[in-house]
Amino acid sequence: MTDYREEQRNELEALESIYPDSFTVLSEKPTTFTITVTSEAGENDETVQTTLKFTYREKYPDETPLYEIVSQENLEDNDVTDIIKLLEQQAEENLGMVMIFTLVSAVQEKLNEIVDQIKTRREEEKQQKEREAEEEEKQRFHGTPVTIENFLNWKAKFDAELLEIKRKKMKEEEQAGKNKLSGKQLFEMDHNLDTSDIQFLEEAGNSVEVDESLFQEMDDLELEDEEDDPDYN
Repeated sequence: MTDYREEQRNELEALESIYPDSFTVLSEKPTTFTITVTSEAGENDETVQTTLKFTYREKYPDETPLYEIVSQENLEDNDVTDIIKLLEQQAEENLGMVMIFTLVSAVQEKLNEIVDQIKTRREEEKQQKEREAEEEEKQRFHGTPVTIENFLNWKAKFDAELLEIKRKKMKEEEQAGKNKLSGKQLFEMDHNLDTSDIQFLEEAGNSVEVDESLFQEMDDLELEDEEDDPDYN
């Protein structure tokens, strides 16, 4: 009869010695512990990391352990999904043997692959942004290609705007014509206009001074006789 408790205790001791800085026991009944796995440094010293939580079932290793990801750093959602699938696959393949080290090692390799993929992802994102910027520049430089459809749409809009401008101008001119008063309308509006000259004389004292020096006596004027005028007929 298999002593599952003994096999589990032996594996725990081995794991503690292999992962002294990242192994933590959370409980003994049921036996639950975590192991933090960190990738190797990438090209720019970036790393990815995840903390795996394992719980022994009563008949482990003849039963697969319970596992989950309790935390992660720098991983995409699809990366987390891939790691869970990897754990499931490895657990089924190693059923009947203590397997935690095997599972953790598989995750370690996966994280190293992800770090390598980060460079590829960044390069693809950079190239995509460059393509988008180039396409945007082309669109800005060349503008929208003219087709019969968009030309007719533009023409209809242009004609409508021009018609509206003409209507406004005619309305303004019509309004201006209505506001311009004739002499008769001004007279009818102000009856004092017919007495304005009389009022002006009254205000001046009804006297007008004349400078007589501006005039000469008729006798002093040297006027030629019409008969002496050679042009006189």
